Amino acid sequence: MHSFTLMESGVLLAMSVDRFVAIYSPLQYTTILTISRITGMGATIALRSVLLMLPLLFLLKGLPFCGHNTLTHSYCLHSDLIKLPCADTRPNSILGLFVVISTFGLDSLLIVVSYMLILHTVLGIASGAERWRALNTCVSHICAVLVYYVPMISLSLLHRFGRHLPPLLQTIMANTYLFFPPMVNPIVYSIKTKEIRNSIVRTLSRKRNEV
Repeated sequence: MHSFTLMESGVLLAMSVDRFVAIYSPLQYTTILTISRITGMGATIALRSVLLMLPLLFLLKGLPFCGHNTLTHSYCLHSDLIKLPCADTRPNSILGLFVVISTFGLDSLLIVVSYMLILHTVLGIASGAERWRALNTCVSHICAVLVYYVPMISLSLLHRFGRHLPPLLQTIMANTYLFFPPMVNPIVYSIKTKEIRNSIVRTLSRKRNEV
């Protein structure tokens, strides 16, 4: 599950690179992002996610759990799990921090850089209509990035500074982090697709007329 979460971060980075290439050099888009390069990017994202998570599993396996084994959340969140062992968990914390920085931290930084380059490119376009059309192609991806990172950052801040808050709130935030992005992303991309948007409007109009 956590490997797939890391993959999603990598996919969002790959999508930001895709948007930059499409806006910066639209005529050479297919020659820059070839099928082999896209396949290589996908394989690298998947391999990175799996390799970074495997050491955490082996470190957790060697820890003694001699107290209560009740998790705060409905799944094994690493920052929640390492509170349970009655042993030194500093290696787990250090490795966990390295995983977060080398995935979420690095990916989010590169996404910001890519959008700075996109904005610089768009500002160089003479026509205002063309600027808006170029930026409009990025709206869905920007929403997807916010939907993914905001719950994750909120949960991290809650674990770091909200230990005095009710456990129910932590559980709700953890489940939001897990389920909110895959639930909202189809809606985000559907709204930007003209055919799907028109179909939704027709369906809602039909139901309103029936009522």
